[in-house]
Amino acid sequence: MPTTPANVRLATALIAELRAAGDPRNVAGQQRFGIRTSDEQLGCSMPLLRGLAKAHRRNQPLALALWEQPVHEARILAALTADPSQFTPKLMDSWITGFDSWDVCDQTCMNVFRHTPHAFGRVRAWSNREPEFERRAAFALLATLGVHAKKEPDQTFLDFLPLIATAATDERNFVKKAVNWALRQIGKRRSPPLHAAALQLAEELAASPSPSARWIGRDAVRELRSRFPKP
Repeated sequence: MPTTPANVRLATALIAELRAAGDPRNVAGQQRFGIRTSDEQLGCSMPLLRGLAKAHRRNQPLALALWEQPVHEARILAALTADPSQFTPKLMDSWITGFDSWDVCDQTCMNVFRHTPHAFGRVRAWSNREPEFERRAAFALLATLGVHAKKEPDQTFLDFLPLIATAATDERNFVKKAVNWALRQIGKRRSPPLHAAALQLAEELAASPSPSARWIGRDAVRELRSRFPKP
């Protein structure tokens, strides 16, 4: 579904609202939390973005118009207004090339990608990507599916543990944090076999010669040993 002139105008108007509401102090705070992007940062809060998005849910042409703007908050607003049913694997692949901050990556995975029928396939497809935030997208999406894909069989997640083991040696901060997140969420599903498999992998990683894998493993071991799945 292509964008339209009317939605381009609406996107421009919404970005003007964002600029008016932005706060440079919030930009500084975002940067302290590792949100540094080549796009323009306005310093708008998530409650503000969610409020603006409410009137434009599932407006795919608007989301496409917003995504094309080099404005950090416009990209997040795009994720909040997009229609997941309109996303093909090709479009998902295109959007991840625009990720250059962890929050845009994670918001898009949580609000758009996890709702598509292509989600698990994209995890596998992106897990070997070289750019940091493209690879992060694989594991942020897997972590999100670990929380929300409640009817998915255990085997689906067991099959992803080797990808976690491989990616655990990636020393880049935003990759290793997403890999850790995915491992913990798989281990916290309401499944004793998944918990056991995730904990075993975490223990193996904790003994790895790789600093990144050790950090991932030790952190996951702490959480998985203290939070057993409820029967």
